[in-house]
Amino acid sequence: MTLSTVAIVRYEKPRESVKKAVALSQGLENLKPGMRVFIKPNIVFWTKSVSFPKWGVITTSRVVEDMVRLLKDRGVDDITIGEGTVTQDPRDTQTPAHAHENLGYKTLEKRYGIKAINVFERPFEKVDIGDGITLNFNTDILHSDLVVDLPAMKAHNQTMVSLGIKNLKGTIDIPSRKKCHNADPEKNLDFMVARLADKLPPVFTLIDGIYTLERGPGPDGSMRKSDILVASGDILSADMVGARLLGYEPQEVPHLAMAAANRGRPADLSDVTVVGESMEELASRHNYDFAYSSDETGELPMALAKQGIKGVFYRKYDDTMCTYCSQLNGLTLTAIRFAWKEGVEGRLEVLTGKRMNPTPGMEKTLLLGKCMYQKHKNNPDINEMIAVKGCPPKPADIVKALHQAGIEADPGLFENMDQLPGFFMARYKDRPEFEEKFFRVE
Repeated sequence: MTLSTVAIVRYEKPRESVKKAVALSQGLENLKPGMRVFIKPNIVFWTKSVSFPKWGVITTSRVVEDMVRLLKDRGVDDITIGEGTVTQDPRDTQTPAHAHENLGYKTLEKRYGIKAINVFERPFEKVDIGDGITLNFNTDILHSDLVVDLPAMKAHNQTMVSLGIKNLKGTIDIPSRKKCHNADPEKNLDFMVARLADKLPPVFTLIDGIYTLERGPGPDGSMRKSDILVASGDILSADMVGARLLGYEPQEVPHLAMAAANRGRPADLSDVTVVGESMEELASRHNYDFAYSSDETGELPMALAKQGIKGVFYRKYDDTMCTYCSQLNGLTLTAIRFAWKEGVEGRLEVLTGKRMNPTPGMEKTLLLGKCMYQKHKNNPDINEMIAVKGCPPKPADIVKALHQAGIEADPGLFENMDQLPGFFMARYKDRPEFEEKFFRVE
């Protein structure tokens, strides 16, 4: 049996900790001067309006710069940092540029002669990932000699964990991302994610666990200072170890179990050698899901149910909800929470994603997004339809729909949705372990 090596290192010191993780993993032994290297960090969300809660949500700039310096020291000059941050307006290029500026990527360009790109401003190429499925990948990553994958270490409410393989979803175009969130129960999101690395150049993975995230991928999760780095020249092995550190057996994470099966490997770490720190000592359970309450009076996230909201059946999201609707889902629930007074007339059901079906007997059914509307626009089980048809849905249309449903949502919440991360940021104010310096390049 051929063993893959994965290094676990405690983050202690700039530059030295990354160097130690890389050296222990032996994952860059084939690196040669002159190679074209594509670095893929994780910038899953960004807003220009507030100091964004980055901890565990976004790869630290500290790790990005340390990896750039290590590559430069080894004679690599052709380095591209690339990410495809999803914005509410698909034409918005200013928000990703703002992220690059504030995370210090522009400084890295000037200091080290690298390139930082928004993949949505670059070409894509069709790639067959098997079983007749094609996805469009960024051409820069496809034509690199090596991919350096720098995911943040987080639990994820749709895929249980988001690590090296899941991070590569940021290199495919929007139609491909929507295809990943399809309604097929077999060729579903986990099926797609499991194959994202298969047709790429060799991948070296360094999981950034300086900060980790529970109930990710966004800022409404719970952030922790964990000071862990995980490195390997084998992306699946790195992810299996990362899953264990987040408190999950690799074989219980569907996309990791599928990726292992696709490679003819066990998913139990029996063919992985772990060096450095102990998994058992550093492992800490990071819950991936939000608790929901469901009974005859309603179905809601537990926080809203405890508030006493009745008569609303806001069905729990599934893996068919794509990033666009996901960005608005939490905001819509927040609007309901803030607007709630005495209730709504009748029973209101809210359906999202691509798979949900209406429940007979509901007085009102709110279809959130184009996918739900197209699926159910002629469904006889719907008494009163309230449709938000856009892809992505327009915030103003969601407000109008909530008002029609009898919920006086504050339009200002949606008009100023970029401010919402500040609400989550307030939880970390004056906690010294949550430092901005990790997301700056001095």
